[in-house]
Amino acid sequence: MSDSTGRDYIGFATLPDQVHRKSVKKGFDFTLMVVGESGLGKSTLINSLFLGDLYKNRRMPDVSERIRKTTCIERKTMEIEERGVKLRLTIIDTPGFGDAVNCEDSWKICTDYIDDQFRQYFTDESGLNRRNIQDNRVHCCLYFVPPYGHSLRQMDLELMRRLHRKVNIVVIIAKADTLTTSEIKKLKDRILTDIKDNDIQMYEFPDCDSDEDEEFKQQDRELKASIPFAVVGSNTVLEVAGRKVRGRQYPWGVVDVENPKHSDFIKLRTMLISTHMQDLKDVTEDVHYENFRAQCISQISQHALRERGKLKRESGPCYDTNITETDRLLLQKDEEIRRMQDMLTQMQEKLKASGQQGDKKHDSIIDV
Repeated sequence: MSDSTGRDYIGFATLPDQVHRKSVKKGFDFTLMVVGESGLGKSTLINSLFLGDLYKNRRMPDVSERIRKTTCIERKTMEIEERGVKLRLTIIDTPGFGDAVNCEDSWKICTDYIDDQFRQYFTDESGLNRRNIQDNRVHCCLYFVPPYGHSLRQMDLELMRRLHRKVNIVVIIAKADTLTTSEIKKLKDRILTDIKDNDIQMYEFPDCDSDEDEEFKQQDRELKASIPFAVVGSNTVLEVAGRKVRGRQYPWGVVDVENPKHSDFIKLRTMLISTHMQDLKDVTEDVHYENFRAQCISQISQHALRERGKLKRESGPCYDTNITETDRLLLQKDEEIRRMQDMLTQMQEKLKASGQQGDKKHDSIIDV
């Protein structure tokens, strides 16, 4: 077989097209967790990002309910199709977070849910029927910070410390239209300082490949410089200067949600959907889930070793040969798991080191 230039043509150059067709036919999954106290515009922002209405019948709790309110998990799923590509979007909301008088254990329901999804995926992956595994692992957590504080609160730091090795955290400054440009800059600097001082690893943007065009590199630099994103959300469509925009009407004018001078909304949407959605899934698979998986296998091996040791003591010398061989295999497996954990630790250290180098270059802090 020859191509149009007369050279021999094998045919494997069509592999990307084959993968593309198969992926489009299967569709894609993405799970997003939103965390923050009530009234910060989480629902509005999600509706603005995905041009839907996930919270039609939501009822806001009254004061008496909030006093005894505990954090719970609210899961909503919607199917989105764009240009023939199907996305199964799952939003994990956490109503009640930070609303109670005592917020000591608000983080626990979030970490338990993430671990439960990892555990379910590990169980399905280890089972006999692996053809139709449902991936409900949390790929990204949008953490909403109120605009009226001077920096992160103790509750914010506690949750981030519990989550940063389990999920990709992206910090959002909510209702940014209540702050001036200089106030937003000061708040961003203080948040980044707190994150660095507490050794919290945020989601870090991957470096651009050398063959990327200059426009993409510039976009990547702008996204990195905007962290944490100061956003405004709106479900209202207004007409301004003859064109329709999503915005908020004030006596002094209109805040255009999609105007980069008013909000980082467009940058957040670009990062979350257009440019880094697959990378968020890859980091979840290769780092966070792999770390959880290695811990599970290690615990299973240790439990098996204890059971073998107990069996050896109870069975007497007649089974020594078989048990010793089994123990040897289990020890080899345990050593392999330890090597995997060491590799994961080294990967995380390299990611952290590269993030610190990026801080020196751009005078901004971007941690994983």
